Amino acid sequence: MRPCSFQIPEGCSELHHEVELGVVISEKCSAVPEGAAMQHVAGYALALDMTARDFQNEAKAKGHPWTMAKCFDTACPVSAFVPRDRIPDTSGVRLHCSVNGQTRQDGATADMHFSVPFLISYISRYITLEPGDLVLTGTPAGVGPVRAGDVIEATMADQSGGQLTKITFGVEKSSQS
Repeated sequence: MRPCSFQIPEGCSELHHEVELGVVISEKCSAVPEGAAMQHVAGYALALDMTARDFQNEAKAKGHPWTMAKCFDTACPVSAFVPRDRIPDTSGVRLHCSVNGQTRQDGATADMHFSVPFLISYISRYITLEPGDLVLTGTPAGVGPVRAGDVIEATMADQSGGQLTKITFGVEKSSQS
């Protein structure tokens, strides 16, 4: 399978990968109790939450929002949809990310700071979640840089190690550069 491409934003000199479990919301929800949160999950996706770290550091130093560090074209490649019944327990998902065949991130959702039900409940207290919204859950240790020419591969596996989905992206310079 030919990898899709990911473009480094114009002016970015330090781009980092962050593999994450994405939770796809099934129905409109607001102020959802933690115990009912999973009733609002349609399924999951594997996401690469890319960060223009130099943009982020500059914005932080100036006390500005980090918007451009996270919200640029191709900033968050996402896998195909994984139905909820394929992941009966979100605490048992393994996330793996490699760059040019070398493992950079390999972790389990059991090690996340916050559970999926907590995140949905907390977010929905302040933001109404709509069908199709994608909630990212955090990233395992090993976040690191990528450069033009690199190939990023990420996988999501169930508790028994069975692969649920995989995404592969080539890193390219911006076509605007």
